Amino acid sequence: MALVNYLLNHTWGGVSYNQNLDRILRRVVTNNRPSMIKGKRYPVEILTDDEVKSLINACSNRWPTGIRNRALIVVLYRAGLRIGEALALKPKDINFEAGTIRILSGKGGGGRTVALDPAAFDFISRWLDVRKARGIGGDSTVFCTLEGGVINPSYIGDFFKRIGKRANIEKRVHAHQLRHTMAAQLAQEGVPINAIQKQLGHSSLVTTIQYLDSIQPLELIDIIQARNWD
Repeated sequence: MALVNYLLNHTWGGVSYNQNLDRILRRVVTNNRPSMIKGKRYPVEILTDDEVKSLINACSNRWPTGIRNRALIVVLYRAGLRIGEALALKPKDINFEAGTIRILSGKGGGGRTVALDPAAFDFISRWLDVRKARGIGGDSTVFCTLEGGVINPSYIGDFFKRIGKRANIEKRVHAHQLRHTMAAQLAQEGVPINAIQKQLGHSSLVTTIQYLDSIQPLELIDIIQARNWD
C-alpha cells in the first residue's frame, strides 16, 4: 500500500509507529477523491515549483491588489492554509519573530499554529506595509479589499482562474490546489507525516494518509522510477 515505507521510516512524537500501523492503514481509502465543482468531478492536480512561481509573477509587483494577491498565493502555498483560514487571518495572528501564524478557527472549529518560512513572510510584510499606508487598521482581516473590507469568496475563484490563464498554466488552477501542492512537497522532502498532519490541521492521522496517498503516492512513484530497461 502506498505510503507504507514512508510511515515505517518516520516517527511521531519520538515514538516509532508499530502496532497501530496495521490498524490505521486498514482504514485508509487509497482511491483518489476528486473535488466536486458545480456537479462536475475533477481529479486532484498539484503544481510544480515553476508553475507556482508563474502564478506569483503573474500578479503585479507594483499595484496594491497585485502585492496583496502575491502574499495570498504565498500563504496558501507555503503554509498550506485553507482559503477560509487565510481570509480570516488578522494582523495579530501573524508572529514574524516566532515565524508562525495562528489559526483561531480552522475546519471543525479547532485552532492551531502553523509555521512559515522567512521568504514567505517577506511577501506578507510588504502587503502589510501597503495596507498600513492606505490607513487600513488591525481590525480588518489581513487579506482585505483596498478599503479594508471583506473579500468576496466569489472573487477568489475568479481570480485563480484568471491568474492561471495569465500564467499560461494548462491545469485547472484553484486556491485549494496550493494546499495540495504544499502537502505533496512536504512528503517528497521526507517531512514526518505527523508534522504534515499538524501543519494541515487534520484531526486524524488517517485523513493525512488518505490525503497524501491521493496526491503523492510515494511508494508507487519510487517503485516505478526504480525500473530499468534491461
